[in-house]
Amino acid sequence: MNDTFRPIARLARGFMDRRAGELRAERRIIEAVSNVYERYGFERLDTGSFEYADALGKFLPDADRPNEGVFALQDDDEQWMALRYDLTAPLARFVAQNWESLPKPFRRYAFGTVWRNEKPGPGRGREFIQCDADTVGSARPESDAEMIALAVEGYEAAGLDPADYVLKINNRKLLNGLLASAGVDDGRQQMAVLRAVDKLDRLGPDGVRYLLGAGRKDESGAFTPGAGLGAKAIESVLAFVSASSAGSRDATLNEIAKVVAGSAEGDAGLEELSKISAALTGLGVADDRARIDPSVVRGLEYYTGAVFEAELLLQTKDERGNPVSFGSMGGGGRYDDLVARFTGETTPATGFSFGVSRLASALRAAGKDEAAAARGPVVVIAFDQADMPHYFAAASELRAAGIPAEVYLGGSGMKAQMKYADRRFSPAAVMLGGDEIAAGNVTIKDLDQGRAAAAGLTDHAQWKEGRPGQVTAPRDELVAIIRRIVGGEP
Repeated sequence: MNDTFRPIARLARGFMDRRAGELRAERRIIEAVSNVYERYGFERLDTGSFEYADALGKFLPDADRPNEGVFALQDDDEQWMALRYDLTAPLARFVAQNWESLPKPFRRYAFGTVWRNEKPGPGRGREFIQCDADTVGSARPESDAEMIALAVEGYEAAGLDPADYVLKINNRKLLNGLLASAGVDDGRQQMAVLRAVDKLDRLGPDGVRYLLGAGRKDESGAFTPGAGLGAKAIESVLAFVSASSAGSRDATLNEIAKVVAGSAEGDAGLEELSKISAALTGLGVADDRARIDPSVVRGLEYYTGAVFEAELLLQTKDERGNPVSFGSMGGGGRYDDLVARFTGETTPATGFSFGVSRLASALRAAGKDEAAAARGPVVVIAFDQADMPHYFAAASELRAAGIPAEVYLGGSGMKAQMKYADRRFSPAAVMLGGDEIAAGNVTIKDLDQGRAAAAGLTDHAQWKEGRPGQVTAPRDELVAIIRRIVGGEP
């Protein structure tokens, strides 16, 4: 009897393993977006993965076991710590802790892994990467406009075309003004209105009309209670959320004004959005790249003013070829109350967060992920143990020239080694057999040329003619030949 315990090799639910191609794709997005942030003058900040649970303050159900929504543990001093669920809560703590020494406004960007103890779903894991930019200490609407502009630049730098996405803008003050004018002052009723509006894309105006009123029964027969608004209030809400169909940002604002004008908070929201729109025009952000859309309500219970959401329009498919919707790719807005949790004083702040992991998955699903097929290293074939110094000398020479290279250190023969190089997507294999070493030569096999031939790329005849599949040359030409192959030159 063998009683040795052998655990089942299984990945924790909601987490994922990522190999080189996926990691390259994420790194490329992070670098592209970070470059945009730095061009806008944002300073990089890195905070720890753990924060004290009371500093996070969002997902905590009770003081005894704060592990709903976050992954928490108790330190040896009996204080609860939790893995950060976003990059904004740590920023608020950092600002409150260092406010006196910081330049004001404080403009920072950050990227890193965040964790959420939530039920995973399609495109939504428990661990993912975000890349954020925030300005703390400026109440000007132009700070919000700058977040939108850098988001537009960031998405295109990351690989999206202008037609692949749209950035939607709303303002919590508009909705507050609308609810006030409709006589909705009960917190539960307000949340019911928000939930109904959030379903506009899926249910359409008629479905939302039922949810704003008495309720709605779906196809399965399940009944969802409504917000209980009267007929006039329902039509006001629907007119409000449909205002974006007017076209330009200014035309949308004019339509919204017909519904919320006269409310002090609604008028304040209109003024803020008008200033944001004007600044966006100055920043070169056209109406079709960033539009005002009153139907954006996600996060309005968190944000205090402007709110932004980036929606992916790109057609994507899963591994089986079925259409899949990624929806929101990031968002942000103004959150003037977050730092006040620590200081008791309102500190204006605004920011935008890219969902890096989600965007990388979407680009891969759309076939726009160039990094996934990135080359591996040049592989130096190992024929004889006695010639290992020659193999390592060749690899070292290539590395010194900035070309990734490795000596095959498995135990297989030449055929298996060539297969290994192909699986690594290596650009070339280097062969230094006994005859080559004795003659001062090297044989190089162009694996890219072989892949092109295997793929039937017959229209590249001239390219193939200038790049023979295999060449034997003087040993001192190794780097030059590999460089031509890596650079795609004949």
